[in-house]
Amino acid sequence: MRIVGPGPGTVRRHRVSSAGPRIQFLPMTTAIALLLVSAAVIYLACEFFVNGVEWVGDRFGVSTTAVGTVLAAFGTALPESVVTLVAVAFGKTPAAHDIGVGAALGGPLVLATVAYAVVGIVFLGCRSTDRNRIRISQEFSTGRLANDQLWFLAIFACKAGLGLVAFAWKPWLGVLFLLAYGVYVWRELNGEDHAADEVGLEREPLRLRPRAEHPHTGWAVAQTLGALGVIFFSSQLFVHQLEVVGPGLGLSPQLVALLLSPIATELPETLNAVIWVRQGKTALALGNISGAMMIQATVPSALGMFFTPWMLGRPLLWAAAVTMAAIAVTLVLLWRHALTAWRLVGLAGFYALFALGTATVFR
Repeated sequence: MRIVGPGPGTVRRHRVSSAGPRIQFLPMTTAIALLLVSAAVIYLACEFFVNGVEWVGDRFGVSTTAVGTVLAAFGTALPESVVTLVAVAFGKTPAAHDIGVGAALGGPLVLATVAYAVVGIVFLGCRSTDRNRIRISQEFSTGRLANDQLWFLAIFACKAGLGLVAFAWKPWLGVLFLLAYGVYVWRELNGEDHAADEVGLEREPLRLRPRAEHPHTGWAVAQTLGALGVIFFSSQLFVHQLEVVGPGLGLSPQLVALLLSPIATELPETLNAVIWVRQGKTALALGNISGAMMIQATVPSALGMFFTPWMLGRPLLWAAAVTMAAIAVTLVLLWRHALTAWRLVGLAGFYALFALGTATVFR
């Protein structure tokens, strides 16, 4: 008996003989249905999450921009970091360690390419065509986003470079990655350049207390944590069903892990950004993505260095190279004030390049 993909809706195949037919239990339609249902639940939970986290930020005096880059990003990335910790710290096999290390590389790749591209697509749908070229650079401080991307690129290049060499005290460098994220959070919470990004931004009523003009902090925290819990468990269901559907479509488990699983794990951050763009809060949307990228560049990397040799194979180095290329292009566009919705969509081309290289060279 061989089981392909864990979780509900697992596709099981039994080989009667070496040349005999395979019998498949639990039809693929079940896994696809669960995949769609879990995606819908994640989106609805994200609606409650972004609404709640804005009120939490207001109650604790956090600037609106920092709500996206710190609170929302940390909240949605925390479950993924826990999964990475379990994989690298308690995994009993090299395969489990590979999952944790792969997550530290795959997440930033998806955020730098697919997530930005999705934001561009939604932006095109929510803004008039004649303003798509200028609105992104005018809605918020692109200089601040450029600084975030520069921070990310420097840290990401360091962690990719460390994956090429082996030395005894490498695990201690994980502390530096945690410190780097601490400095980033301190800068975001104490920054003085957020005011321009917050002009005209209004919070919707808290979903749990729609009639309260100033809902109690406890209600805001409860809604945020409750939505985060639903996002976490729905994301796990989504990932499990993806691991079922992928092999069912003829994709190897390795290709599913490299190409599809990172998209699934970064779905909450992407949907948060989609919701904020639809509400006209572009600074929060792109700030959420850049903040999530900073977490993915530091916390999972530190955990990987603490508990594994942190040596990157060719597929992961390829992922790192494509990620850095995408960020370099984004930086140039930001510095030239040339970031448009269509150019955000174009960043998806880097993920297509990664998928092509992975499928043809590293399969």
